[in-house]
Amino acid sequence: MTHTLTEQILGGDAGEYVDRRVDRAYVHDGTGFLTLESFREMGVSPGIDPTRISVLFDHICPANTGLTADLQRELRLYARTAGMNFSDCGSGICHQIMSEGIILPGEVVVGADSHSCTGGAFGAFATGVGATDMAAIWASGETWFRVPETIGIRLEGHLSGAAEAKDLALAVVSRLGMEGATYCALEYYGDGAYTVDMEGRLCITNMGVETGAKNAIFYPDSVCRDYLAGYGHQITVRTRQDCTYKQEVQIDLDDIVPLVTVPHRVDSARPVSDLAGILVDQVLLGTCTNGRYDDLRRFASIVRGKHVKVRTIVVPASQDILLRATQDGIIADLIASGCMVMTPGCGPCLGTHSGVLGEGEVCLSTANRNFKNRMGVGGSIYLGSPSTAATTALAGCITDPEVSHV
Repeated sequence: MTHTLTEQILGGDAGEYVDRRVDRAYVHDGTGFLTLESFREMGVSPGIDPTRISVLFDHICPANTGLTADLQRELRLYARTAGMNFSDCGSGICHQIMSEGIILPGEVVVGADSHSCTGGAFGAFATGVGATDMAAIWASGETWFRVPETIGIRLEGHLSGAAEAKDLALAVVSRLGMEGATYCALEYYGDGAYTVDMEGRLCITNMGVETGAKNAIFYPDSVCRDYLAGYGHQITVRTRQDCTYKQEVQIDLDDIVPLVTVPHRVDSARPVSDLAGILVDQVLLGTCTNGRYDDLRRFASIVRGKHVKVRTIVVPASQDILLRATQDGIIADLIASGCMVMTPGCGPCLGTHSGVLGEGEVCLSTANRNFKNRMGVGGSIYLGSPSTAATTALAGCITDPEVSHV
């Protein structure tokens, strides 16, 4: 029987332990300093080609305190001196930058952040590790894995109406549960998979970890080939062969409707129509889940010529996205509608600055997590799509984009 795509890349059967060379390793300003500390404690020289390492500042950019600035300065100096790929504050979110022509199909990609599974959209094995494990990768250039079992997610049909890739991602998490795919690979396939563009795939794989999955992956098909060709890469497409899954889930994309998750669990998705009317204090469009160009474009198409009723924060996922959206007039439309456009990066998602919630405040966010106190102690977070975020911002309460006439 043919192996799953994850088994093929790792070169082993599910349950086996394998040692693998890491093709690309990356850290951000939060985990990067912890990695550097652990690496220095090892007292060894780097055993990996520094050009295979990326250090990308995104979590607290620009720095919010003097201590943050000092730590960033030290890591910045080290990365540049060591010859690592470095992107400074304002360049964008690590996962997005790595998706802009860097991660390629078949690679083993490890990031010191849980949402490093985003790179699986390109048919790579991409997963997150802790800072100590990353320090060991810096030292040796490789690491070990237990090859995960795979849950096959067969997609049929087409997303229609106001439903978006984010709604599908929320549906998958709710279907499997927050622990339902622990240390498994999520493999997306089927005729419906070919209808999801690369930005949508990045959103879907990004949220794989919210089920406890080790990684999430799409086959590198013609959609992936055309996307990477825009960055000067030529790839060979891969098609799925018969393989054995631990579990199979079938989803008809035609049945997906706009969804919102209820605080404080990611697997609590309900139709937006069931929650319509809940007042919000803030709307966040952005993060590594939904801060891409098409997300900004969809949001702007809804708010254009109108004015938001609550504070609305827009954080492009990268500098390239911000530049493109500026050139196309999208940013002007957002600003004219009353939105605040922030520095590319993680923004308020992790609750450190640029939009922290106050006690009792409610946010409709396009992020990937709505855990208690994540964006501010005592705040509540509902997760939804860019279209749901836009209609909610205009109405001042959770509003279904399928029926909205605001």
